Amino acid sequence: MGVIGKLIGAPGAVTALGDAAKGVAEVFLPSATRKMELSAEAQMAALRQLGEEYQHPALSWFDRLVNGLNRLPRPLLAFGTLGLFTYAMIDPEAFAKRMVGLNAVPEPLWWLLGAIVAFYFGARETHYFRTRGVVSPFVAAPQAEDNAALADWRQG
Repeated sequence: MGVIGKLIGAPGAVTALGDAAKGVAEVFLPSATRKMELSAEAQMAALRQLGEEYQHPALSWFDRLVNGLNRLPRPLLAFGTLGLFTYAMIDPEAFAKRMVGLNAVPEPLWWLLGAIVAFYFGARETHYFRTRGVVSPFVAAPQAEDNAALADWRQG
């Protein structure tokens, strides 16, 4: 730009013209870089807010009670299922009567039960998926020099 500035006779004019052209172009097509910067800032602000919310959890007796209740459904379902198998082996006739009773439950109620169980376990899975450690794809793989067996094979 130095040569063009000298030819025109105004060294700052080329820079001003370039900045003006950039400003006009961004009116019609937003800067992709600026868009990514704003998106990253918004995401960092949301993460910061979430981090502050859970920075100091206040564990009152109610929080501990709810945490304990949240841990009950999976063991109850597992042990209840094993209990049903045991009950079927101990008293097959009574078990069959109760299964006939379950057969009388209307189908929409089964759908509701399925939705409740699916949302409960889906929410737990989502929670664990969100809080798991992030594995970076940019971590360097171990080099061949770190592998003693490979180094020995190359020498021998």
